[in-house]
Amino acid sequence: MAPVTVVTGGSRGIGAATVAQLATAGHDVALCYRRDEAAAHAVLRQLEATGRRGLAIRADTTDPDDVDRLFDTTGDQLGPITGLVNNAGVTSPIGPFIDLTDDDLRQVVDVNLIGYIRCAQRAARRMPPGSAIVNVSSAAATLGAPDEYIHYAAVKAATDALTVGLAKELGPRGIRVNAVSPGLINTDIHASSGMPDRPRRLAPQVPLGRPGEPDEVAAAIVWLLGPGASYTSGAIIRIAGGR
Repeated sequence: MAPVTVVTGGSRGIGAATVAQLATAGHDVALCYRRDEAAAHAVLRQLEATGRRGLAIRADTTDPDDVDRLFDTTGDQLGPITGLVNNAGVTSPIGPFIDLTDDDLRQVVDVNLIGYIRCAQRAARRMPPGSAIVNVSSAAATLGAPDEYIHYAAVKAATDALTVGLAKELGPRGIRVNAVSPGLINTDIHASSGMPDRPRRLAPQVPLGRPGEPDEVAAAIVWLLGPGASYTSGAIIRIAGGR
């Protein structure tokens, strides 16, 4: 039986690249998306072209009912869930910490932390031994993101703590938990923060001299979900070009 993996935020960027690589690696995949139905179904068609089964499910990970429906639908239609990629995420407009609004703070915490916790909890309740969870964190967790989005960095540091704690608690049940920690990656999340040229502008700060690509992060995620990482749990793999 093929592994069945849920990828949140699977319609774009790192999530879409992960769905494509998981399909190539033999996974059946349920990808969730919040708004862009056309993009989600384009990713789904690419997945199905590999011969794997897939679902595109509209779900907001800040809504407990949506999360329940995501996992119930996946389990009913694809079979037992063996993998989760916690990837759905948002930033907020880049700017000084003192200008952060309550609404932006709440959204970043709700999506990037509470949503991750909620999805991990639902997955862990269902997963058989041999399953795995990968949380998408950020190099911002250790860089701090001053003058940009310190609150986002703080939430990603919490993601790292979540990863370590879950690895220890779920390990005795045969469930591995790891994280990837991307640095500057070419995705449209930068446009949503008000600086679409951020990867190009900050590239000189990266020791490798360039932004990363979604496929480079996805490759690590797929490895962490696979048999080659069978003794890897509690790891936070930095994919940040040396930064």
